This record gives sequence, structure tokens and C-alpha cells, in this order.
Amino acid sequence: MAKCVQSVQEFVQDSFVPMVAVLCSEEAERVTRKNNLNFAELLRPFCRLTSEGHIRDPNNQLLIVKNLRVCVNNLSPNPSTASGVLNPLQRRVLNEVVLSCQSQEGTLSSVITAGDYHLSVSATTPWFEAYRESFLQSMPASDHEFLNHYLACLLVVSSTEAVPVEQFLKLSQEQHRVQHSGEYTYPKWFIPNTLKYYVLLHDIEEGEEQRADTLYEDMKQRYGSQGCYLLKFNSRKFSTEDEEQIPDPWSQYLHRNSLHNQDLIGEVAPTSNEEDSMGEVDCHHSAEKGAVTNILDNHPLQLDTPNSSGSLETPSGVSTTLKKGSRDWESVTGASGSHGTCLTLNDHDRIRQFIQEFTFRGLLPHIEKNIRQLNDQLLSRKGLSRSLFTATKKWFGGGKVPEKSVNEPKNTCGLLYPPEAPELQIRKMADLCFLVQHYELAYSCYHTAKKDFLSDQAMLYAAGALEMAAVSAFLQAGVARPYPAHYMDTAIQTYREVCKNMVLAERCTLFSAEILKSQGKYSDAATLLIKMTSEDSDLRSALLLEQAAHCFINMRNTMVRKFAFHMILAGHRFSKAGQRKHALRCYCQAMQVYKERGWSLAEDHINFTIGRQSFTLNKPEDAITAFRQILTNGSRQTASQQCAFLREYLYVYKNVMQENEANLPQLPLPCIISSATRVYFGHERRLAEGEKQAATHVSLDQEYDQDLAAMWFHLEEQLVTAANRGVVPVNFLPTQFCLNSQTDNLRHPLAVVEEPIVVEVTFKNPLKVSLALSNLSLLWTFTPDFASPGQRTAEELPSHTVTNEQNPALVMNDKERKDNTVTTETILEFHMGPEETKMARIRLLPHRTGQLNIVGVAYHLAAAFPGEMAQSEGNQVTDLIRVCGRQDFKIQGPRLNQTKEDKISVRHGPDRRLDPIITPPMPLIEVFFLQFPTALLCGEIRKAYVEFCNVSGVALCGLRVASTHPHFFTFGSQATTPLTPLSPSSAENCSAYKTLVTPFQPGSVEPEMLVSAEDFNQPTGVIDIPINGSVLQPGESTQLPLWLRGPDHEGVHEINFLFYYENTKKGNKISHRVLRHTVFICASRSLNVQASAYHSSAPHSSLDNKDSNGTLVFIDVENINMSEAGVREFHIVQVSSSSQHWRLHKFINPAKDKDCKLTSRERAKLCFKATQCRPHQANSEVKKYTFADLNLGNERIISSLTPCGDFFFRCCRTTGSHQVDVAPSRTLSSSRSQSSVSTEDKALEMTKIVKKCNELDLNLIVIWKAYVVEDNKQLILEGQLHVALQTIGKEASSLTPKEEAQEMVLLKFKSELPPPMVLPSAELSHLIKTNLHYPETYTHAFGQESLCLVPVTLTLSNCSLAHVDVIIDLRHKSLSPESLEVHSSFSWVGQTQYKLHLKPQEMLCVTLRACFFKAGVYNLNTSRIFARPAGQGAMCQTSQQTASPALIIINNI
Repeated sequence: MAKCVQSVQEFVQDSFVPMVAVLCSEEAERVTRKNNLNFAELLRPFCRLTSEGHIRDPNNQLLIVKNLRVCVNNLSPNPSTASGVLNPLQRRVLNEVVLSCQSQEGTLSSVITAGDYHLSVSATTPWFEAYRESFLQSMPASDHEFLNHYLACLLVVSSTEAVPVEQFLKLSQEQHRVQHSGEYTYPKWFIPNTLKYYVLLHDIEEGEEQRADTLYEDMKQRYGSQGCYLLKFNSRKFSTEDEEQIPDPWSQYLHRNSLHNQDLIGEVAPTSNEEDSMGEVDCHHSAEKGAVTNILDNHPLQLDTPNSSGSLETPSGVSTTLKKGSRDWESVTGASGSHGTCLTLNDHDRIRQFIQEFTFRGLLPHIEKNIRQLNDQLLSRKGLSRSLFTATKKWFGGGKVPEKSVNEPKNTCGLLYPPEAPELQIRKMADLCFLVQHYELAYSCYHTAKKDFLSDQAMLYAAGALEMAAVSAFLQAGVARPYPAHYMDTAIQTYREVCKNMVLAERCTLFSAEILKSQGKYSDAATLLIKMTSEDSDLRSALLLEQAAHCFINMRNTMVRKFAFHMILAGHRFSKAGQRKHALRCYCQAMQVYKERGWSLAEDHINFTIGRQSFTLNKPEDAITAFRQILTNGSRQTASQQCAFLREYLYVYKNVMQENEANLPQLPLPCIISSATRVYFGHERRLAEGEKQAATHVSLDQEYDQDLAAMWFHLEEQLVTAANRGVVPVNFLPTQFCLNSQTDNLRHPLAVVEEPIVVEVTFKNPLKVSLALSNLSLLWTFTPDFASPGQRTAEELPSHTVTNEQNPALVMNDKERKDNTVTTETILEFHMGPEETKMARIRLLPHRTGQLNIVGVAYHLAAAFPGEMAQSEGNQVTDLIRVCGRQDFKIQGPRLNQTKEDKISVRHGPDRRLDPIITPPMPLIEVFFLQFPTALLCGEIRKAYVEFCNVSGVALCGLRVASTHPHFFTFGSQATTPLTPLSPSSAENCSAYKTLVTPFQPGSVEPEMLVSAEDFNQPTGVIDIPINGSVLQPGESTQLPLWLRGPDHEGVHEINFLFYYENTKKGNKISHRVLRHTVFICASRSLNVQASAYHSSAPHSSLDNKDSNGTLVFIDVENINMSEAGVREFHIVQVSSSSQHWRLHKFINPAKDKDCKLTSRERAKLCFKATQCRPHQANSEVKKYTFADLNLGNERIISSLTPCGDFFFRCCRTTGSHQVDVAPSRTLSSSRSQSSVSTEDKALEMTKIVKKCNELDLNLIVIWKAYVVEDNKQLILEGQLHVALQTIGKEASSLTPKEEAQEMVLLKFKSELPPPMVLPSAELSHLIKTNLHYPETYTHAFGQESLCLVPVTLTLSNCSLAHVDVIIDLRHKSLSPESLEVHSSFSWVGQTQYKLHLKPQEMLCVTLRACFFKAGVYNLNTSRIFARPAGQGAMCQTSQQTASPALIIINNI
């Protein structure tokens, strides 16, 4: 429980005090009324004694009475009977007492820490204390106890009366009549002989003091000096001009016991026990404040509205009765202004002295005398046994009446004690002892009475005795007796279940809970308070539940969740009782526990209740905040409940918006995922028109890819470098068309005037209810640029800022100005389904240059309720609550991680994607492609057309293009492009090549053509687009041919183009613009060409000088197409060569073969003779290539022109760059020792020498035609394949092998021995070409001469361009049986080993002699020839490959 101002002992003592009645004459009442008070009210602030009193117990022991308080009330007879429940007026007073005592802002609160909870809880609950005090004062008197029965009566007469003694007599008779006539059941009197105390009032300002003294002396003679008193007061005249401020001690007492002002009464909602009429009034009041949706009527979490069955109505008869018989009520309701205006501080002291005299000289002696009398009566029967005492009860007390009580039905179970019953005498004695703080004797008497009552089954009396026995035991000072809590539990249970008296049960609960709390037994106190809650009183249940919650929070082991749960229950009961402020306070305190803890349903209920209560209490901002929490959090409510929440929120929001219409308020729904906001600059791509295919460029439909962005950046960097003569500008930044969370947004993006800005906003509906958004638009502020900024001051600039953030309904006259600055698109309808995430794309069109800031979105929000949508017709939705509001973008920039401070703290950089700078007009190009294929054969040549359109009002220049596949296309050049049709319609069924009609002549030598590489080669990879005049004017378009070649590898290939162009006027913030285009080409297999070259083995004398250095070129062509794309067959129509040193010379296949036809999986082999170019051509200063064409049909294709030459040079450049890139990776693939590196250097040097010896550098171009059947039509496709022959004897292919991933190399920390040098034996074995010259048949007479000598000439040819050392070894070293048999019949005679030196390309003849021993067939090719480059070691010596077997026939004559 919350801390109370009073201690428990003080609280209990003040709850049971001696009761004194007041009966005044009319004149005394008039005199007292001068102070705006009646006599009882006049005494009330002074009823607590400031000094100690004394009394002697029956054993003559002196007892000190401390801090005694006397309760003084006007005598108000009432014929009504007391019951176990409070009457409606009492309930209303209690309700207003609690309502008037609210928790003020800034009041003391305690912070409680329990685990990770930090709760701010009210330190005190003054509303509970006020309720408790008022409740105890308003308790009806009962016959089973005497604590609130009157002990004395003050008879008050004024000294201005004519005969005061007669007035005293009348008042005494009136008191006697009220007490003993039996007409009135209230008030109740403690003992028959009530103490009468006579008080003479003397108004100092009116009466004569001497007469008052005389009258007082007469009174002392009549009533005794201890039975009367002269009270002098009203020493001051009332004056409004009196500056002296006299304290007013009456206000707090009068406030507790009076009905409050009518404004408070109007705010009170009826309690659960009022009549139907009050319930109806409150329902009507709620309907005016804000109607509750019907959908909540049956929901378990709904707020309970006052129902008709439990409502309370204040009966008119009650107020009439009180008005007739209660002077208290009249005085309270009629009181106004200040109190005690005629009293001075001396008068206050006189009144205080009067109370003290009355108590010490009248009341306490009277109580002491009655205690002694009762004790003597009880002691006279103490020696009798219980049975005898029981038998004589009838004789002593007149016996019991075993009949049902009319006044207290069911309370005593049919038993009613007469006033003279000894059990009641014991109870009277106990109550008297309790009132004068003699708790030990009181406990003894209560304990004795309890036994008697229980034996008689008088349960109401027994419960009362148990209750007071427990309280007396607790209040005994210095006694080790424990507090009998079970007495209280039994008493409460008896009151509730047996006696059905909830008032007494509540009082007992209040006492027991306070006592348990003082002993630290918070758990028992909470249990007791919770048990006392019931449906008969919502106010009582709310207060007790709140106190139980405080018990849980004050326990040693704090029970936070129980505190919150019972606070919610208390708030619910406060709401039912009409205490909205207290209900709101309870729910707010409970929210501290449930907030952001995962209790979503409980949190929703609390927020919803807080929202409704706040709105009812005219706190709309708090209501909106609470409702916002329900709608923005992840709600787990059902769809119908969420619908109710939303509707309630919209209703509240609409009322708030009406109060503040100037600025658009913030809306919580739908949620905006700010980080997912994307901004697109520029016009959206136009769709294809007819056969035209528009460039893909960039759109919001494309997902952002980091790798693609890097690729586009690389291409743009190439273009910018080429445009700036090979230098990248310092301020170069890549063009970003679409900004998102992954792009670089640290700088302001640049937009172009009169070009749209599209903002894609991602909305998320967290509810299970559909949302209907309308009039959705962007909010922005715009600061225009001025031609001369220096002419305007900083104060003038903000006045020119244009914005559309105000409510559109209030600024209609400014709409034209805004439209002239920025045109804002509005989406009229935007529906979102339940839990849907949906994007909205909203456009802005700037018309002026300056700074644009996009701050948020504005829209109308409504809930699309299913029932209402079904009843709507057309586009008109009935009964939809629409509110207009906004949401701002809250985009957090990337975290900074550059400096030390950034790494230590969490700092975020700016994100300026929504703050573009609007720049002057720029050119804008659109690119269209005509006859652009989507599928090609590998190597296929196709001609397409591209159209460039300048759709802006500014001329453009510097048109260039870069691509990820520069070998895929070519625009040709003016020098090499043939005269071909410029339009697609005129180019139909025409070849992409430049052809000449030439009949096929086998063995003929084709002419040569010299072409400069500069005519084709683009060293930077950037291609200048050849448009006329290099400038494209506004609205102008041009069309250019574009040749395409299918990729060499099959599959789907992504090919990217980046077009670059500039403004003809320099100096703008945007230096250039780019346009992106991406195509996907599906490449199908066509032909596989493999080629190899070998030195001719013909002897020097067999050929003329022109062909002496000839090389044979073998081309193996295979059709690897599996009838894909309808291909029937391929025709090889021409083979061309291109090289700086070699050329194809002749086609040496049989003369009858013309073009080669290949169907699926067929192969063909072609043989050509290649010769070197003329020396003056090869050594020319200008780098030129020799093209030679060998056509196999009747047409010759000029390979040195576009497109054949273009693709040849592009493929050669791609192959060269590929080789350059691979070499360093191999060199750096592993870490080796110094010796290993030196060994590798030697091997590389040797390889270079060998390659130089066998270098060929001959490029072949195989041109083919494919016959395709498509849609029952035969088409002819053209294409070309390239093969680069680099080395003699090494095969090359048109299909480059796929790169394999390098294997992981293990790290080695120890140096290893250098690996042995690997010699390039395959290359060194072709240094020397050999040839044997001998007669095929030789006849010899072995009969005449046994040995046959035959001359043989060995020809050695140095095929390399290096000096070569040659060793010829004619000795036989083979030991096989077959070779022994041959060698035994044949041998070389003469010199068998020669060491020779051959110069580059030198031929040398050596004469040998072969000796035969018998006739037969012999192979003369048995010599072994070793060669090595001159100057190299013996390790480089390699055996040379010899020619085919040289057979000779030896005949015998």
C-alpha cells in the first residue's frame, strides 16, 4: 500500500473517538451563523486535545489518554433504519470525495528499481485516505457495537436569550425525547443516562458581559461547575477592509463533509449501484464526447460503460428528508465565502479551552464512572459458573428474544439481544475502554464477549467482537501479544458471507490491511484487499485493487507484473465508477511495466483505454499518442479489433485536426520504410515503336546490383577519359540515375529542369485492415537560384522559398505559384490490403533552377471497412472517416568510419538523395535499334541499324559508346566502310560483306592488300559514333548501320552499351550525360576450326626460289551445330589471311573441290600454302597488315573492309589483352626462392629463343554461309571465324579454351631446392629439317664383290632465325634383335659423326656413303641429328625429328 500521512495507530485511534451531539437554540444558531458556521462546525477544528488526559481504571490505576479527539455533530434525528450498505447519497459523497482529490503534476513520486524495470510510482494516495476517512465518518450506527453511539450532548443557548434556563430545559427535554421516545432509530445513544453539558454562548459584540457572567454563575448552581461552561466569542466585527489575515482552519473539515460544486457533480459518472436514469444520462454524455463503435460491444477488452442494472440514482426523497431534519446539511449547502470572520485568535484559544474543559471535566469522568459501574456489575457475577450464569441470564437481563430482527435481517441469524443483556454490557465496557485507550482491558472484554456471542451463534456480534479484539491487541503498547490476524479474517468472512454486511467487512478490511502493512506483511495485505473486491461497488473495488498493487510493488521481492496487472484492474473499476482521471492514472502507471516487453495484446488494451480516457478528459494530444502506439506497433489483434482501434483513432484525430488546421499533423499509418525510398531522375524509357527497340537505360523496375554499378562506372570512366584526352577529371563522379540506400548519397544529386523526378515510396500496412489513401502527393520546399545572389541579403532569401507543406485547403490562392515552380503529381486513390507492402511512385516536375528538398508525403487516410465498402456505390464510400495528414521521410545516412572519433562514437553521414539541385537544361538523347537480333550463331555477322534522336531543346555533341563486349559490334569507319544501304528497307536480302564476282581457280595465287591497323583499331576501347557534323541539333535524328558478330562461345551473353554525349555549351554543373542499354544474345554453336602449320619437307632444288621458304597450313573444319535454329548446312566460301609477315599463297586441295559443304557433325580438311611477305612490306615503318583472300566459290569477299576487317582486329586485340593479363598472375602465383627465380629466368629466355625460331604470326579468317529454314523460308546467314597461328607445329583453334580456376597453393615456410629446368623439347626438336637424296634402286653383283657402297646426300635446313650448332651421329646404338639383324647387313662407312654450324635459314648438304652386305630393302633414315641454339649449354641439345622412312632396294645380279 502507498504511504499514508498518519501512522496506523493514529489512523485506528481517529477512527473510533467519543461521539458528542450538539443541540442549539435558534438564537445560539443565529449567533454562530455570523461566522458562516453552525456550532458543531465551529468546534470541529479544535476537537483534538493538545494536552494529556487522565482516567482511572476499575483497579484504580491511573491511565494516560494521549492525543484524544472528540467528534462533535449536530443532533439530526432520523427514523430510517441502518442497513449493511451505504445509501445512494453516501455513495455519491464518497464518489465526489475521490473525484475531488486527484494526483497533481509535480507531486512526490518514488522511483522503484526492480531488475531492469525503473518505475515511477505515486508515493502517496491522498484520494484513498480521503475516501477512507469519509467512509468511516459516514458509517451508519449499529446495535451490535457502541463505538459510534453518542456519549454526551452539548446543550447550547445564547446569552441574549430572555430566559436562558428555560431554553436549556427545552433542549434537555428535546434530547430526552429523541433518545427515549422510540420514534427515532438514529442517532443511537451509548447509555441511557447520557451526559448533558450546558454551554452558554456569549457574543461579545452584542451581549452584555456582566449579564453573561451572572447567568453562568446561576448555571453552576443548577448544573454544577463540571456540567456547564461559558463560551465567549465573536470578538471582532466583520469588515471587508480589515487587513488582518486570520487563518481558516475550518475549510479542510467542511470540504470533507460536504457535497462539491456542480461542475464536479457533472463530471462524475454514475457508480455501479445507481438507477437507470443516471446511466442513460452518462451514455448520452459519452455519445457527445465520442461514440464508441458497435464492434466493441462484445469484446473482452472493451471499456465497461455504466450499465442500467448497476446504476445509482440519488432519490429526491432523501434530500428532502435531510433538508427537514439536518441542520448540518443546510449549513454546508448554504455556506459560502470565508469562515470565522468574527473570530480572533483569542476566540480560537477560548474554543480550544472549552473543548479541553468539556473533555477533562465532563466527558472523561463520565466515561470513567460508567466503566466502573459496568465493571462492578460484571464482577458481581464473576464467581458464578458458566451454567449458573447462563441459567440466571434471564433473571438478570430479562432474557433473549429468539425472533428474527426486523431491523437487521439475517445479520444475527435470528438472534437479537435486548439492551440490558449482560453480553451487551460487556461489549459496552469494552468499547468505553477502547475509546479512552485502555486497550488491555478492552481486549479482555472483547475476548470474553466474543466467546459469549459465539456460544449463542450471534454471528454479527461475534464478528464485531473479533474485529475489535484484534485491533485492541495490535494497539497494546509494550505487550508481546502477536496480532491475531485470524480474528480479522474470521470477522471479514462473517460480515460478508453470514451477515451480508459489506460496509462492516470493508471497514474491517481497511483496518487489517493497514496493520498487516505496518508489520511488513504486504502479501497478506494484498490478498485481503483483493478478496474484498466485488461487483456491488466499483469505487471500493478500484481503490482496494490499487492499494493491493502498491502492496506488490513494496514487497521485499518486488512483484512488478502483479503490480501492473492489479493497476489495470483498478483502472478498469475506476472507469466503471466514472473516475476517469484515476482510471487514466492507473493505466499509465501499468504501462510502465508492459511497454516494449512483448505483451502486445495487453499493451494494445492499455493504449486503447488511455486513448479513450484522455480524449474524454479533453486531452486529445495524449489520446493521439496512445492510439499511435496501437497502430504502429506489431499488433496481434484480430482484424475486427484493429478496425475498431483505427476507427476510434480516426475519430479522435479528426477532432484534433479541426482545432489545428494550419499545419498538417503527422499520421502513423501506413508505415513508411524510409530507407527503401528510391529516387529516379529523368524521363522514363519509352516503349518500342513498331520494329524499333528502345534502349533499356535505367528504370525503377530494375533491382540495384553492386557489381553492375561498378561495371557501369568503369565504362563511364573510360568514356570520360577518352573525351578528356586520356585524363580523368578531378571532379569526376559517376552518373547515378536511381538513388537508393546502397548508392553514394553524401552529395546533392543533380537534376535537370523540366525533367521529372520520380520518388518511389514504400508503404507498409501493419494492420489486418485495408487502408484507403487518397490525394497522395509529395511535400517539398524549393529555394530558387538568383541571377545575382549578391544583390539579395540573407534575410531576403528565405522569403523566396516556396513550399507546399501547408494544408492545401488553406492556401488555395498560392497554388499557381507552386505549380510554376514545381508541378506535383497527385495519386487520387491508393488502396492497401491487409498487411501489404506496396510502393507508390510520385512525380515532381521542376520548372526553375535551385535547391529542391523533398520532405515527406501528404495524403488523406481512411479505413476501408468491409461493411461500409459493400454498401458503397461506385467510387463513393459512405461513412468513411477521412483525415488529412502527412509523414516525413526520416532517412539515416551511412555510418562514418573515417576518423578516430567516427570509429569511437556512432556517427552517421548525411543522406541527400531527396535534396537534388535543379540545373539548367541539358541535351537528352533517345536510342532505338532496328533489326537487332536476339539470337546469333557463333561468329555470325548480322547488320542492324541504330537511330539517335535528340528529344531536348539543346544541341548535343561528342557522341561515343563503350561496351563490355567491344568485339561484338562495329560502326565501321569512313575509310573502310563499303557503300551499303543506309536504311533497313533497302538492305533486305543483301550481304553484310563487300563482295566481288570472281570464278574459282584452283591453285591460283590471290592478290595481296595492305591495310593500316589504325584504320580499324580503337586503342582505348571507346568508339566514336560517326554522325554527320558531330552535332545533333534539337529534335534531329540520324540513323547509322551497325554490324554485329555472334560471340565465339555458345550460351546467353549479356552485352552492355553505354552511350556518352555532351552539351555544346560548356560550363554547366553536369558536364556530360550517358545512356545505358543492355541486350541479351543467345549464341548457338556453328563451326569449330582447328589449324596447324608445318615446314614444307620439299628439297631446296625441287622448288623455285619464291616458294623455297613455304609453310603448309592445314585447316580442319567441323560442323558442331546440332541442327539448332533450323540450320541445314554450312558452306566454307572463303579463307583469308592477315599478318604482317605471312600470307596464304595457294589452295592446294584437289582442283575439282569447290566450296566445302558440311552438314551436322561432318568434318573437312583444307590445305594451303603460306609464304612470307616481301621484306620491304614487313619492315615498313607504318604498321600494316597484308590481307590475302582465297575464295572457294564464285564470289570473293574483301576481308580488308568493314565488317570483316573490323571484327578481325577487335578479336586480335581481345586475344592479346587476354594474354597480357594472364602472364602476371602466373608470375605472382607463388613465392619462391632466389635460385628458383634464376632457373625460371633461364627457362623463359630459352622459351623466347625457341618461339622466335618457330614463330609464325599468321591469322586466318574462315568465312562461311549457313542455310537456315525458318517459317518455311530459306535464309542465308553469314559469319566468320578467326584462328591465330603463332607457332609452327602447334595447333590453334577458333574456340578458345575456357579458363579453369587456379588451384589453391599451400603456403611453404621453408626454402626448397630449385626445380630442374624444364626444357621446351617440343619446340627445339623442329630447329633442323632433314632430307636424304639417294637412288631408290641400286643393283650390285655381290658374287664379284661382297660390299656394296651407295652415295647418299643429307640436306640440312635451318628453319629458325637463330644460329644453330648441329651434331650428326651415324653410329648404331640400338641393341634390339631386329635392329641387330638390319645393322649386320648395312652400315655407314667413312666419317660417322659431324659437328656443323648453320646460319639462320641456311641449307647445308653432307655426302655420306652406305655399305650393304647383301641384297634387300633397307631404311637409310637411321642417323641421329642433335641441334641446339648457338651459345647454349649441352642441356639445350635436342634430338631433331626426322622425316618419314627412307627405303632403298638393293638388287643382286
